[in-house]
Order: sequence, then structure tokens, then C-alpha cells
Amino acid sequence: MVKKIIIAIISVFILWSIIDFVIHGIILTDAYEATAKLWRPMEEMKMGLMRIVVLISSIVFVLIYAIFFSEQNIKSGLKYGTLFGIGAGISMGYGSYAVMPVPYSMAFTWFVGVVIEAALGGLLIGVIIKNKA
Repeated sequence: MVKKIIIAIISVFILWSIIDFVIHGIILTDAYEATAKLWRPMEEMKMGLMRIVVLISSIVFVLIYAIFFSEQNIKSGLKYGTLFGIGAGISMGYGSYAVMPVPYSMAFTWFVGVVIEAALGGLLIGVIIKNKA
């Protein structure tokens, strides 16, 4: 089981890193440029810290599923990921929108992006970590 958990953590970390690049590096590039006054200059961004944040988030996400879910399969992984994504996404997207002067489209993209990331992460761990039939 430990081997499956490690594989799931690495897989979720890679998946989320790719999706983050697509969302923040491609889809929202213009929105970030239009709101540049809100962000650190690129040379001051702490990208190493961001990788650590994604890694720790991946570890916690996988461990919650592995430790607390007695039914482990694709369906339960997808349900878990989707609910986790809605909870985290509402905070990331709309929580930030409530206190920061970001465009609504950015907040919505953050929300949807987190839901998609978590749902796909849940699907992935449901494939990797499953009960024996």
C-alpha cells in the first residue's frame, strides 16, 4: 500500500503541476499582465516555494483518501476529488475575488481550475489506490 501511496502522490503532483502551468502560464497570462500591480515581479516570485506547496498539497490530498476512505475505487476517488475541489476552489476563486480587485473571469478560472485539478487528482488516486476485489 505504501508503494501505491507514493506513486499516487508523485502522479498527483505531476498532474497538478501540468494543469497549473496551463491555467496560470497560458490561460490567465493576459489577466495576470493586466493586474500586474497585484503580484510580485516575476523575478521575485518564489517558484521553489510554489513547488513545495503543490507537493505538500498532493501528499495531504492522497493521504486523506488513503487513510480515511474505506471504499477505494475510481468512483469514490472522483467523488472525493470533486468535493475537495469545490471546497478548495470556492476559497481560491471566490474567496480571493471577495478581497482582491481581480477580474471576475480570473476568479472563475481559479475556481474551475481547482475543481478540475482535484477531480482529476481524485480520479487518478481512485485508479492507483483501490480495494482488492
